[in-house]
Amino acid sequence: MKIEFFFDKERDLKNIWRTCQKSDSYGYDFTKTVSKSILEVCQGKEFGKCKSDLKKQVVWVHKSPLIEDIVKLRNSSWSKIEKEYFKRLERITKHKFSLKKLIPVFMTSVQKCPYNADPKTASFYVNIFGNSFGAMQTCGHELMHIHLHNSPWWPSTEKEIGYEKTNNLKEALTELLNLEFRDLWVVKDVGYPNHQELRIYIHKQWLKDKNFKRLTTKCIKWIKKNGIK
Repeated sequence: MKIEFFFDKERDLKNIWRTCQKSDSYGYDFTKTVSKSILEVCQGKEFGKCKSDLKKQVVWVHKSPLIEDIVKLRNSSWSKIEKEYFKRLERITKHKFSLKKLIPVFMTSVQKCPYNADPKTASFYVNIFGNSFGAMQTCGHELMHIHLHNSPWWPSTEKEIGYEKTNNLKEALTELLNLEFRDLWVVKDVGYPNHQELRIYIHKQWLKDKNFKRLTTKCIKWIKKNGIK
């Protein structure tokens, strides 16, 4: 497989801590998804100074004997759809998935699931409490991001509208997961609050013309005209 699920306690602790800091992503505040007790332990503090207390807050998760089973289940579920997922992703974008190394997927006990698109160290997170459908949808979402970052599409788009707007467009383009991939994981990719108007536009345009290059060209014009709220 191109990806493999893992559970790393240290990485989970750091991701919880990062989520507790100012954590606004495209209009969504992830600090609201963290318990008050954990926020009190972590917010505004250095990781090293709150790590010990944070461990106590999540010990019930980290010691669960079921985690190993969940990791195995996630790997098994992904193995059933991976080939078809990448086949569709490459067909739609007209770019080969260029990363050759195994991409680790780290399970985390918070909802914020960041990704790293660097081809040498690429990785992403998936929430451990979600069901298999949601976990597979998250994989599709994050892998699409990583793919676009490492395809010719990214530098050409960034040159035209800049890094920030390219990031916004990248997020909004996950609307295509609802149109071309949903049978693989059933659940809908809802996206972020700031991208809903652009997602509606993408949805309508894709149904008219299923050409990724022409779609993103239209989206760039839409962003230049309407901006991102």
